[in-house]
Amino acid sequence: MNVLVTGAAGFIGYHVCSRLLERGDDVVGIDNLNTYYEVSLKEARLQQLEPYDNFRFIRMDIADRGAMENLFEVERFDRVVNLAAQAGVRYSLQNPHAYIDSNIQGFINILEGCRHHHVDHLVYASSSSVYGANETMPFSVHDNVDHPLSLYAASKKANELMAHTYSHLYQLPTTGLRFFTVYGPWGRPDMALFIFTRAILEGRPLKVFNYGRHRRDFTYIDDITEGVIRTLDHVASPDPGWSGLTPDPGTSRAPWRVYNIGNSKPVNLMDYIGALESCLGKTAEKEFLPMQPGDVPDTYADVEQLKEDVGYCPSTSVEEGVRSFVDWYRSYYGSA
Repeated sequence: MNVLVTGAAGFIGYHVCSRLLERGDDVVGIDNLNTYYEVSLKEARLQQLEPYDNFRFIRMDIADRGAMENLFEVERFDRVVNLAAQAGVRYSLQNPHAYIDSNIQGFINILEGCRHHHVDHLVYASSSSVYGANETMPFSVHDNVDHPLSLYAASKKANELMAHTYSHLYQLPTTGLRFFTVYGPWGRPDMALFIFTRAILEGRPLKVFNYGRHRRDFTYIDDITEGVIRTLDHVASPDPGWSGLTPDPGTSRAPWRVYNIGNSKPVNLMDYIGALESCLGKTAEKEFLPMQPGDVPDTYADVEQLKEDVGYCPSTSVEEGVRSFVDWYRSYYGSA
C-alpha cells in the first residue's frame, strides 16, 4: 500500500513508519519538525528511516491547507495514519492556539484530503484524555465522554466528532485510537519516564504530582505499534446493530470506530518510579506536589473491543518496558 503517516518524526509516528516499511509498504512521512521539544531527537528518528528505499520524508505542516491539498492530489494514498498533533495536557494551558491550528485545522485538512481522493481508511490518534471527569473504571469506549478537563482533550474529542461526520456524509472509513500513556525507546522528552530518567541521572529531585497517588495505564510502544498496524488493516465498517434510540458512543451506523489502545493493567506511579530506580541503580529524591490543572488521577483502558475486532494483545510488562527505555536512553545520550 501507499500510506501517509503524519507526525512521522514523532515518537509513535516513527515506530509506525518503521513497521510499515519493514513489511514492504510505501510510506510518505510528513512532519513540521516544530520546537515543542528538541528537534534533534526528531531528526535522529528520521535518520533511522532514511535507509529504507520505500520511505520518503516531506517537511510539511498539516495545518497548511494548500500544501495538504497538493500532497493528496499528487500521492494518491491508499490509507492514512494521522499521528500529527500538538500534544501535551499542560502545554494546552500555555499555548491554546497551537492546539486549534494543529489538532482542528490540521485534522480538517486530513479529512478533506481523504474525502476527495478516496482513501480506503483513515486511522487517527485520539487520547485517553477524552475521558476527562469520568470516574467509572476501566474507561470504556461505550461510555460518553462529554466532560474534558483540558483543551487538548477537547481537541481530541472534536477529532472523533469530525471524523464521524465525514464517515456519515461521505462513507469515509475512519478509526480513532485513544492512546493510554505510551512509553519506550525514542520517547518524548515531555513524558514522565523521560523526565524522571533525566532527573535521576542528573541528581535532581523528581516532581511527583498528586503526591504520587496517580495510577496510569502505561503502554509500551511495541504493543501500541502492533495495535495501530492491525487497526489500519481492519477497515472500519458500519455497526448493523447500532440504534439511534439507544446510541452506542463507540460505534455507529456509519463506517466509524473508536478504540482504547492501552495495556489494561494500571500501575501506581510510585511503582513505576520504583521500576525505573531499579533499572538505574539509583534512588530518586522526590518532591511531592498536588495534582496539576487539567490532569486526572487514574487511567485504565478497557481494550476488549480492540482485542475482539483486531486481535490486539499487549504483552510487555512495565519492568521490561522501562528497562528497554533506559537501555535506549543510555545509548542515545551516552549516560554513564
